[in-house]
Amino acid sequence: MKKSLTTLLIPAALAVSALLPAAAGAAPKAAADIVRHKIPGSDFPIALAVTVPSTATIHFVSGQVPPIADASAAPDTVAAFGDTKTQSESVLKKIKEVLEGMKLDMSDVVKMTVYLVGDPAKGGKADTKGFMEAYTQHFGGAQTKLPARAVVQVAALSNPGWLVEIEVVAAKK
Repeated sequence: MKKSLTTLLIPAALAVSALLPAAAGAAPKAAADIVRHKIPGSDFPIALAVTVPSTATIHFVSGQVPPIADASAAPDTVAAFGDTKTQSESVLKKIKEVLEGMKLDMSDVVKMTVYLVGDPAKGGKADTKGFMEAYTQHFGGAQTKLPARAVVQVAALSNPGWLVEIEVVAAKK
């Protein structure tokens, strides 16, 4: 009976692949860790990419918006919620609290999407500097587990006083 080429090659390939880790001096790797890929040659506090293994649990946290910072201001104004930095600080604090309620912390964030509205006080441009001042209080420096991140300027959010909304994805093994 003739054997097909596939029948002959598959067992040989499996035998060779089984020997490769031992030949290279590598032990079989345990379940993979979450890997944060740095941006080459940069100290900007975000990851170029994050690899999450199938052994991790992934948590999707809905977009969080700022609470009222000044109750004396009209509730649909920037004055009620504060500038971009103030709003970003309060939103990141809310995210931290949500994560803590799930037995997670900011170092478990693997992806962040930030929606910034153009700030009227900045000529309609998103205040990325104000956002970064708040962001770097949580990411960068001593907190080296950086998320992949996107910051997008949008025309508006559902409350005219909101300048910031942030959603995150967290993962933990």
